[in-house]
Amino acid sequence: MPRQQSVQFRERVLGLVENGRDVGDPASELGMSAATIYRWRNQAGVDAGKIAGVNSAVAAHLADARMRIRELEEELAATQFTASIRKGENIRPKDGSQSLKP
Repeated sequence: MPRQQSVQFRERVLGLVENGRDVGDPASELGMSAATIYRWRNQAGVDAGKIAGVNSAVAAHLADARMRIRELEEELAATQFTASIRKGENIRPKDGSQSLKP
């Protein structure tokens, strides 16, 4: 999984690039991909409103919402399973047990 860099680190790297350094220089010095710096630069442009795209704050909010939806769907599935057991569905007696009479 990729490392998460702090906002301050990203800003310092982008500041180097904005001051005229080639993207490849800080990338090789820091042991990272130049594509990462290009992606950071594009996202900074989106966040500043210079480039069309999804703002970082909105993207984080959407990611949180998706995670919460996934959690709620899992809770709902567990609740539905429990309710079906309580209704007597999905219950089969073990071998040798008394059978359920209709």
